[in-house]
Amino acid sequence: MKHKQALLGGFFAISTLTGISSAFAAEEVNLYTTREPRLIQPLLDAFTQDTGIKANTVFIKDGLPERIKSEGDKSPADVLMTVDIGKLLDVVDQDLTQPVQSQALLDIIPANLRAPDNKWFAFSLRDRVLYVANDLDLKEITYEELADPKWKNKICIRSGQHPYNTSLIAAMIAHDGPEKTEAWLKGVKNNLARKAAGGDREVARDILGGICDIGIGNAYYVGRMKNAKPDNEQYKWGEAIKVIRPTFASVKDGGTHVNITGAALAKHSPNKENAIKLLEFLVSEKAQSMYSKTNYEYPIRKGVELDPVVASFGELKVDSLPVTEIAKYRKQASELVDKVGFDN
Repeated sequence: MKHKQALLGGFFAISTLTGISSAFAAEEVNLYTTREPRLIQPLLDAFTQDTGIKANTVFIKDGLPERIKSEGDKSPADVLMTVDIGKLLDVVDQDLTQPVQSQALLDIIPANLRAPDNKWFAFSLRDRVLYVANDLDLKEITYEELADPKWKNKICIRSGQHPYNTSLIAAMIAHDGPEKTEAWLKGVKNNLARKAAGGDREVARDILGGICDIGIGNAYYVGRMKNAKPDNEQYKWGEAIKVIRPTFASVKDGGTHVNITGAALAKHSPNKENAIKLLEFLVSEKAQSMYSKTNYEYPIRKGVELDPVVASFGELKVDSLPVTEIAKYRKQASELVDKVGFDN
């Protein structure tokens, strides 16, 4: 009898453990992202390792709001992540998100980098800087000076319609007004060494190739290039340039333009508890350090050590203009790009 009880006890113990294991394995969170999943996979892997919650990613390059709307209240989306404040506000303004009650997020994320109603949060900063040929004697510059004719045929840049550039142009409109910004855009276009195209890393490539002397790009790309293996061609591109952080001439003690990577909780999140855990993980010391040392972005958490390459660029003084204020002028910025034929 005792032997039989022992067998039954063992069976129930195994069954219970199997049930727990199955439930644990079933824990998941679904991330819809405009950022290529491979770039954030290390963060998600660390999250799964710490929590046991599997993070599934759906990459949506364009049309994130439309995708969520088409899925309706049955959408599997839990967390919506973008690499541009404008794209993040697109889903918020279309009532596709919900507020998050989390003291951890409120304690760590500065008020200017989250929504007053807690419907979106920033997790890292991306500064829009100047790539400069190493042999060029240039130590400081304003964004406005890029329209100076002395840079005729010396500037490279990606499409003016790319969100990284429309955000910068929107900031210029907010600071200087549409008329001055239009004149500035015309001046920069006249100074281009080639058609506005490619990506930020191609700006560094073309500086190395002697096509241009300076160009606009995000600082984190330089972190990637300079940290690449020496036999990688992108390492050579990175080594050909130095970084200068422009400021806005029209702003006293002006700072450098930044955009954000941010996220929000989907309105119909089926795994809400896990989604909030993911958002809270993204502000943890571990995740913020990975943003800094794996993605070469600026962490929003204070006291996080920077990647040495990024740290070598000097202190980042951020433009005081709220990112939500910049986002108001995105459409007008896009219209100006077309009006002046910037990408033609």
